[in-house]
Amino acid sequence: MVFLQQKALSALYIPKQKLHMAMNNTNSPKVQLLYDLCKSTFTPSSLSSAPSQPVHKLCSLLDTFGPADVGLKEESPNDDRGHGFFGLNRVARWAQPITYVDIHECDSFTMCIFCFPTSAVIPLHDHPGMTVFSKVLYGSMHVKAYDWVEPACIKESQEPGCPQVRLARLVVDKVLTAPCGTSVLYPKSGGNLHCFTAVAPCAVLDVLAPPYREDLGRKCTYYVDYPYSTFGNGAQISNGKEEEYAWLAEIETPDDLYMRSGVYVGPSIRV
Repeated sequence: MVFLQQKALSALYIPKQKLHMAMNNTNSPKVQLLYDLCKSTFTPSSLSSAPSQPVHKLCSLLDTFGPADVGLKEESPNDDRGHGFFGLNRVARWAQPITYVDIHECDSFTMCIFCFPTSAVIPLHDHPGMTVFSKVLYGSMHVKAYDWVEPACIKESQEPGCPQVRLARLVVDKVLTAPCGTSVLYPKSGGNLHCFTAVAPCAVLDVLAPPYREDLGRKCTYYVDYPYSTFGNGAQISNGKEEEYAWLAEIETPDDLYMRSGVYVGPSIRV
């Protein structure tokens, strides 16, 4: 996410079957169709919210994606050092836990890929004011995601280096294994704060709209989660059980979050 941060819907829903047929009748690769759809959907005037019909259409398109559509090949579960398709040598493959591949970035949206070897983690982080589509292209990953409880419930913490904690509700805690549907998070719902852990070698195609941009208030912030019981005394839960809630504390960018830039080798995009 820091890597991303540092780099500077009026259409009708189309059923997946018809969308697939339409793709077979065009010379445009899927990644070009994705770019075109994102460009028409995420305009400067529409970035604050994504209407439901274009969201469905984007999901229907992303649901059809596989590794080959973006120039990847599936990693073998028996070789979890990963990233061989980027031409990294054997030593570099051991040293590089996560590879980030930029497909396209503009002011309105980013299309990118994250490639994980087994057990690699992108820690819990947020997406302020953003809508994010995530499609697992191959492999398996565990997703844990929260949304803030509103109105905000904030407590002073006694933990070293953690002055405050804020209450959040767990909305996703599951393993996604390809092939699977596209996941979508929104600015205030759908699990805007999430953590990815690779259960097996995997790759995720992401569309972020709008992209991270610190000068516009879209800074990527990292968190650590504590069980509700840690600070729960006196806080009221109006819906659900204690196990469905956690306290999140803001932390500095983890020292062990290490990403390397990979080269996109999929079909070219006409911008």
